[in-house]
Amino acid sequence: MAGVLLATAAIAAAYLIHRQARVTDPLIPLDLLRIRIFALSMAVSICAFTAYTLAFVALPFYFESTLHRTQVQTGLLMTPWPVALGLMAPIAGRLSDRVPAGLLGGIGLLMLSTGLALLAALAPAATAFDISWRMALCGIGFGLFQSPNNRTLLSSAPRARSGAAGGMQATARLVGMTSGAAAAALVFRLAPGHSEAISLLTGAALGVVAAIASTLRLRRA
Repeated sequence: MAGVLLATAAIAAAYLIHRQARVTDPLIPLDLLRIRIFALSMAVSICAFTAYTLAFVALPFYFESTLHRTQVQTGLLMTPWPVALGLMAPIAGRLSDRVPAGLLGGIGLLMLSTGLALLAALAPAATAFDISWRMALCGIGFGLFQSPNNRTLLSSAPRARSGAAGGMQATARLVGMTSGAAAAALVFRLAPGHSEAISLLTGAALGVVAAIASTLRLRRA
């Protein structure tokens, strides 16, 4: 059944892309992907949000099943990531005035990958501090990437197409989050015994891919 749904989705996506490419005012402005830096920023965003969602789906199960935390403890241990993200976002926005977004994104995504890999390697006896600083590292990394990437994505499109660029930005986020949730569900189905760690390591690998794509933006188009 899952295979049928995936095949149907692939056919529908191919038809949508084919149809939109022939429309004068498309619902999905695929022509913006011809701009190299815009296309790279979209790819970075999709990979990063896929990794983010993979982690956030897996972490509550990981904390409770593998690290043997209670529901209340799990909720508290999830907090350092969004707190660090919120604190880092305005700092990253200011840094993007002086540091190329490709470099900031690459560093941030490598920090995210490192944090996810370190979380996957935790022993059941890990303390709350051991978990919290790793979660904060993930949040700092994601915050360092997000604001500069959004700025680059929007500014790389022609000013007259800013609305279309904003729509593509939201589309990249939604595609990434949907893909991450679907990937997590697939991992939990295929590897129930080690699904949490596999999900975190998969997210770490996607973060590395996104970091590489981000640094490619340092090259002149």
